[in-house]
Amino acid sequence: MKINFTFRIWLLIIILICSAIIISPNFQKGVIIKSVEKNSTAFEQGLKPNMIISSINGKTVNNMQDYTTEISSIFPTKNKTSVKIGTDSGEIIIFTNTVPEITVSDVPKSKIKTGLDLSGGARALVKAENKSLSSSELDDLIAITSNRLNEFGIADVSVKPVSDLSGSNFMQIEVAGASSADLNDLVSQQGKFEAKIGNETVFIGGKEDITYVARTGDQAGIYSCDTYQGQELCSFRFAITLSEAAAERQAKITSNLSLDSSNSEYLSKKLELYLDDNLVDSLSISKDLKGRVTTQISIQGSGKGATREEAYNDAMNNMKKLQTILITGSLPYKLEIVKIDTISPVLGKEFTKNILLLALLVFVLVSGMLFLKFRKIKITLAVILTMFSEAFITLAIAALIKWNLDAPSIAGIIAGMGTGIDDQIVILDEASSDNKSSLKERIKNAFFVIMSAFSLTVVAMLPLFWAGAGMLKGFALTTIIGVSVGVLITRPAFADIVKYIMKE
Repeated sequence: MKINFTFRIWLLIIILICSAIIISPNFQKGVIIKSVEKNSTAFEQGLKPNMIISSINGKTVNNMQDYTTEISSIFPTKNKTSVKIGTDSGEIIIFTNTVPEITVSDVPKSKIKTGLDLSGGARALVKAENKSLSSSELDDLIAITSNRLNEFGIADVSVKPVSDLSGSNFMQIEVAGASSADLNDLVSQQGKFEAKIGNETVFIGGKEDITYVARTGDQAGIYSCDTYQGQELCSFRFAITLSEAAAERQAKITSNLSLDSSNSEYLSKKLELYLDDNLVDSLSISKDLKGRVTTQISIQGSGKGATREEAYNDAMNNMKKLQTILITGSLPYKLEIVKIDTISPVLGKEFTKNILLLALLVFVLVSGMLFLKFRKIKITLAVILTMFSEAFITLAIAALIKWNLDAPSIAGIIAGMGTGIDDQIVILDEASSDNKSSLKERIKNAFFVIMSAFSLTVVAMLPLFWAGAGMLKGFALTTIIGVSVGVLITRPAFADIVKYIMKE
């Protein structure tokens, strides 16, 4: 009998198509840049995180092995040499005698993001030293830490708040491709922002010296874009308000400055902005501010890029970064790393391989048992296809919300698939029972059992979502998503398919 495509079946088909679009299988070859050493030759010449390298000196780079082979054939060398690196943003030429200071990995095959368990890297659980953080204080800590990591040119980084069952708040940092030593160096320093004129501090980040930072509207934004030395350049500015004490410090320091000999519109020294003792920007001071107590200051900066759009986006990102560190910049406590883990990418690949082998074995065993029980190949195929549909949609939702799939998340997907098979067997048992009620009524009874099990599963997963400082979030989240997809989408479609199979 030919299946009549009901609304529920069409809904499943449409969602599967949308899921395929969300996951977006990628067949592009090359290697993607994960991080670039700040102020290195590679950074200065234009290599940036998320660029895809497709060739080196005209030789095609399809994967990590090709990249390593080509780089090893060039370096080390005593004399500086010209290296032509082909990227998706154009060809970039680097003149150097050392290996480019970048971290690369194979181009992702889809938009599904994998956690450290699968891709390798380092994870740290961080708290404030000798202090219990409130939710707002934790948000400030995350903002300043994210800015620090961005200063190092790191692309694949995740910084998020987590808590344990006792209510303690932590910050969890994950960096793909980093070692535990690298991550320790990045997060162990205290977040500190200072604005200096010469060696004298004018103001520091935070509410004590900065009472207001404009983030939108007429007082903040991009005000000009132009072409400069073959590159696009966009400039931004935003207003800040200093406290009276900070304004008086600025007046006292600037009163002793002379005019800039090269441009008489500005003073001889600049306002320099430091984050963790590293210079992040240097701003000219208008001559009108010499010795003047003013709480209103305009912060200016710029962004650059190969195209006007790239320069505009770079300027916007730089402006937002400065705004954030001016608001949250200086924290009154040091950071303590509670726990730090390192995962090898080799172990991640081996884990992925074992998971795929296990999935194949489960597929064969489940298919065999279902066929032996129901003696119908159509029923067996319907159960298997529904099971994989649930997993596929769950992966698509994870890609949509940009959730990093780690080992617990994979376990949650498997748990959801197992629950799905149980529910489908309940539907099949009710549909094939000798009960004299109609098929529609029997399937309705099956869904009462399924909904009860679904409710219990969600209730059981919610505590796990918060337990263990967030370490079980992945398992709980993907389990909840999996069973919800089943109850709302795949089970109703499967029930309609079963109705037609049973009528044959």
